[in-house]
Parts: sequence; C-alpha cells; structure tokens
Amino acid sequence: MKPRQIAQRLAERFPDQLPASLPDDPHPRVHVSATHWRMVAEFLHGDEALAMDWLACITGIDYVADNQLCAVYELRSSRHGHWFAVKVYVDRDGPRIPSVADLWPAADWHEREAWDLLGITFENHPDPRRILLPEDWVGHPLRKDYAFPRTYHGIPGTYELDWQQKPDYPA
Repeated sequence: MKPRQIAQRLAERFPDQLPASLPDDPHPRVHVSATHWRMVAEFLHGDEALAMDWLACITGIDYVADNQLCAVYELRSSRHGHWFAVKVYVDRDGPRIPSVADLWPAADWHEREAWDLLGITFENHPDPRRILLPEDWVGHPLRKDYAFPRTYHGIPGTYELDWQQKPDYPA
C-alpha cells in the first residue's frame, strides 16, 4: 500500500481519533493521542491489509514550547513491504502512553529508552526500569529544559577545556 492508502484506511477505521494525517509528507504519518494509541496500534498490527508486523524504532521528541512530548513509531509490513509512521502526543507533565511491547517485541527496549531519556511512562510495560542510565539518576537528559548535573557521585559531569591554558591541545 502507498502511504495515502494507509492513511485512508486508518481514517475510515478511526474517523475521529486522528487529529492529523500527512501521507504526502516526506515522512508519511498520522498523529494520534495516547488515549487512542492502543486501538490504532492493534489495528495496524492485526489488519490483514496493513499487517504492520515490524517496529523499526520509537523516537522520543520534546516539543517544550508546546508543553508536549511525542513518541514516533516507525512501522513496516514485512509481508507487504510498506512503511508508515505514527506520532503519539502527550503532555510533558505526567506523560503516559500505553505500551505496545506485547504487539512488537522491539518496543520493549525502545519504550525503556524513551522513559529513561524523556520520562515517558509506558503503561503496562513488562519491565519498566532505566536502560541507559543508573537507577539513581535524577531526571531525563533529552528533555530540552534538563539541567545536566555538574557531578554524579563525585564524578565530573562536564569537563570544560580552557584552550588558552592547555597548549597541548590544538587551537
């Protein structure tokens, strides 16, 4: 299916749940709220004409000016060969999205990464713990308003070179 056909199929099935549909964009996609994500995901996965059986990745985005976070799901059908994306939006305060790790096993890792780095909670995730940062890390470093700590357990968090004082380094 072409992106326009995928978007049309989704619009027919979910006429009031997709606030945006951009099948002609260089990154063809639809937008959906977290409230409707689970039923859209089940349809994408289970519908024979779509058969989106492969989740390539989930990318987290911070739209700080809009007070929203977004999880972008890149989906592919290995049977039909088509690609499509879904953007799921949530408020930055208390962001929660239903997990799809039971539909696409790759979501297990990607949802944990989005939790770790952006603070998006994936409801009913089978293993909701940090994956990249230590368990006692405070905050989510890919949020645009994150203040990086100067130290972590006595280890410097940043090292700022003064090129004027370090003649061993090229200018």
